[in-house]
Amino acid sequence: MAPAKRRNVISAKTSEQSGKRAKIDVNTKVENVLESRKNANDVFDILEFLESEKPKDVVNAVNACSKLFCTLLEKKELFVGKLPGEEEEEALSGGLSAEEKYRMFMRHRYNSCVEMLLEHLNHELHDVKESALCCLMKFAAGEGHHPLQDLDWSEHYSFPRELIQAVVDRLLTKTDNSLLISRFFEFLEMGDVRYYVMSSIRENVAKVMDKNKGALVPVYQNNVFTLMSNICMPSQESELTNFMIKQEVKHEDWKVAKLNEHKRAFERMWLGFLKYKLPSSMYKKILVILHVSILPNLSKPTLMIDFLTAAYEVGGAISLLALNGLFVLIHQHNLDYPDFYKKLYNLLEPSVFHVKYRARFFHLANLFLSSSHLPVYLVAAFAKRLARLALTAPPTALLIVLPFIYNLIRRHPSCRVLIHKPSTQDEPVEDPYLMDEEDPAQCRALESSLWEIKTLQKHYHPDVAKAAGSINTPLSGQEEDINKVLEITTYELMERDLKKAQIKTVPLEFETATQLLKGGGCVLGQHFCLD
Repeated sequence: MAPAKRRNVISAKTSEQSGKRAKIDVNTKVENVLESRKNANDVFDILEFLESEKPKDVVNAVNACSKLFCTLLEKKELFVGKLPGEEEEEALSGGLSAEEKYRMFMRHRYNSCVEMLLEHLNHELHDVKESALCCLMKFAAGEGHHPLQDLDWSEHYSFPRELIQAVVDRLLTKTDNSLLISRFFEFLEMGDVRYYVMSSIRENVAKVMDKNKGALVPVYQNNVFTLMSNICMPSQESELTNFMIKQEVKHEDWKVAKLNEHKRAFERMWLGFLKYKLPSSMYKKILVILHVSILPNLSKPTLMIDFLTAAYEVGGAISLLALNGLFVLIHQHNLDYPDFYKKLYNLLEPSVFHVKYRARFFHLANLFLSSSHLPVYLVAAFAKRLARLALTAPPTALLIVLPFIYNLIRRHPSCRVLIHKPSTQDEPVEDPYLMDEEDPAQCRALESSLWEIKTLQKHYHPDVAKAAGSINTPLSGQEEDINKVLEITTYELMERDLKKAQIKTVPLEFETATQLLKGGGCVLGQHFCLD
């Protein structure tokens, strides 16, 4: 073995042996402290390991502190109540018993440990952060069963709110904590943890925003969104059975055991975040999940009206995504939006065929235009605008648009005038439709015709030409199901065409080229030969 390689092996073994000795040493000190109060000063050595530069030593020290202080909590050997400062404690030492001095001493060490663990939540290595997080949550459970503060039985009982708030504050920093937050999701399954985490997030956002004068740092925003968007709310109060700390006394009066209180906390958390200005990327993330994960869990979903209407006015993809939430508010909560269809009409632009939310948009637009009580001019305006946009749309979009237009005509027979428009042979007719008019009532769609579909009958793609040809025959009474083609992609369309094609072997006579631009008698080969 080469000398350098041998030195590396020896160094690795030495490091491993050193780590084992450190683990044995710190565990021995924990046993000594728990065995006799005479060894209380060994706790300083244990805390010293928490500040080690070696990650393994830190993880071992975290595990040791978890065992030590959880045991002390169970034995009720930590001071309970408002802890005096160590200088103040020395002044009072004459009137304190040895028992009180010991408990105050250990409580100070416990507080130091908690502060160091909170700092480790921002450690460079994930293993250290994860160990610190799990230890802090064990301390939270321990404090819940054996409170260190005077209890507030009127509302919060014995839950360690301050410790949970401190943990949330460290998770929501200006560094990417998405991996650590995903580890924290395990604890959010417990009802009491989830409730106080929601309150802590709201307080943290308000504090950070006031400090930064309303300007949110993108990384901080992502941390907040990651944590909030993964809070799974119970649908029924009977599901609130899993708690980190079971409150035996007056459990039925505890706010955390009530679904309405959870919904209020959830609502205040989201509204507290959404009231600040957000970048378009964050708007999109929120709007994608809004109708599924947020609106159903609010105690008053109508409070989101201002946010959704503002998002709907932004334009582009954000407006498309806002449709989902508006659909819920309009159909389930009787939202009155006078200019809704006018705005929907103006969302029909060439870009709508290319955004990744295209399927969602046409699905919702189909629902909004399904009512038979809509005025004829409005339906005609949508059909005409889609037909005009179809002239430059890709084949995958045309396979959605054409059935969409046909369904509009089926629902509103008065729009058949767009198909059977009388005209004078051999005389050029100018289309009266005003494409640039934003008001569908003024675009003169009923005076026009769907000549664009006739043009698409000569489209290069056979499926599109076939679909456009359907307008030559009387439309059936049954609507076409556009959901089958909403998600179709260009790749899937090509794959389908290739399977249909019958590949035949055709004999060809040619001279195989051996070099670029060089072949038998080719002019390019003679004048631009690369030899």
